Amino acid sequence: MVRVKICGITNAADAFAAVEAGANLLGFNFYAKSPRHISEAEAAKIRPQLPKKVEAVGIFVNTPPAEVGALCKSLKLDAAQLHGDESAEAVSELANRVPVIKVFRVEPDFPIKTLDEYSAAFAFLFDAAHTGQYGGTGRTTDWDVARRAAKDHRIILAGGLKVENVAAAVRIVRPYGIDVASGVESKPGKKDHGRLYEFIQEVRRAERK
Repeated sequence: MVRVKICGITNAADAFAAVEAGANLLGFNFYAKSPRHISEAEAAKIRPQLPKKVEAVGIFVNTPPAEVGALCKSLKLDAAQLHGDESAEAVSELANRVPVIKVFRVEPDFPIKTLDEYSAAFAFLFDAAHTGQYGGTGRTTDWDVARRAAKDHRIILAGGLKVENVAAAVRIVRPYGIDVASGVESKPGKKDHGRLYEFIQEVRRAERK
């Protein structure tokens, strides 16, 4: 089953709508400069209300591993997603505490062998390359690179996915997971519950085919 992660959850209503729609993972963004930023206090209110089958993932950008690990433990997060320029050593250090999803901003010439340097990571998230912005750009990732990487690695595909193209992405890339933020929003940080449901239904339809 392709795991669906709804990223950039900023409020309880969106969290519950994502769970109801069939999301497998919810992403909570602790990067202060993100329009989808959520405070630790707000995340702490939502986390205990999630069913056990839905995993909570913390999103971090260039945060010291010890700080990430402490927050993950405090909020009982199931994984840490590293969206910055973290080194292989930082990933390895953190992976001793919590499963790590390492993000790469992928262009057509992205060397897949780079992933071997980050062997401590549980999975890799491929996002669209966009200078100066750590995710949530709405731009499409190079699906061919992702398809080739997905043969040997757990790849979570992100970047520019929406109701209209996610089924094609699933069929072409055959990823471990799908990640969406802006593609199911009415505005940054606020989910469109109708599109959220349609998006997950499209993923499941693509799987059945």
